[in-house]
Amino acid sequence: MEILKAENISRVYDGEFPVRAVDDLSLRVEKGEFVCIAGPSGSGKTTLLHLLGGLEKIDSGAISIEGEDISGFSRRQLAELRLRKIGFVFQELNLIPVLTAEENIEYGLLLQGVGLDGRRKRVGRVMEELGLSGLARRRPHEMSGGQRQRVAVARAVVSQAAIVMADEPTANLDSGNSRNLVEMMKRLNQEKGITFVLATHDELIHNSAPRVVFQRDGKTVRETK
Repeated sequence: MEILKAENISRVYDGEFPVRAVDDLSLRVEKGEFVCIAGPSGSGKTTLLHLLGGLEKIDSGAISIEGEDISGFSRRQLAELRLRKIGFVFQELNLIPVLTAEENIEYGLLLQGVGLDGRRKRVGRVMEELGLSGLARRRPHEMSGGQRQRVAVARAVVSQAAIVMADEPTANLDSGNSRNLVEMMKRLNQEKGITFVLATHDELIHNSAPRVVFQRDGKTVRETK
């Protein structure tokens, strides 16, 4: 079952020298896939992820998620789409400093209107699955980089999103924590059927991902499976 489809999408940043960050690119992702978007800095990886996740608008082409064309969505519709169907793991993590790990993970469920009992059960379950139970009351500054990244992943998957998108998820981690994070995401993919799309230049992810889409200058240049 196809969960995400991008057809001939482009994004141009205007200026004295316009930049075609994504250039007539097409991509299809099946439900339950683990896909890595690879390429050097400036290849358009992050822009592509932002377009697929509705954080930026495309200039041309079409994007569908679970068969629904989101290309013409308003900002409000895109915000609702991200809340209900897409989990994000950002390079900067974007955890809320004054909230505990538990509260950061819970926040999206609160916005979704999930009741207190439902929130507690889902947050407790995902924290246990990701080895975070002992960190429930800690705030971001009281955790290591690897722990904060696991909290960010927990926040992305607890909402039961259709797809999780991660931008350079291992960028700020050492090799040991990077390996642990990748293994954790692959386990969630294999055991829970969660669809992952990761943008990264980390060879650790390239070498372990079942499917890698290589980009250069905003275009797909090759793909491995």
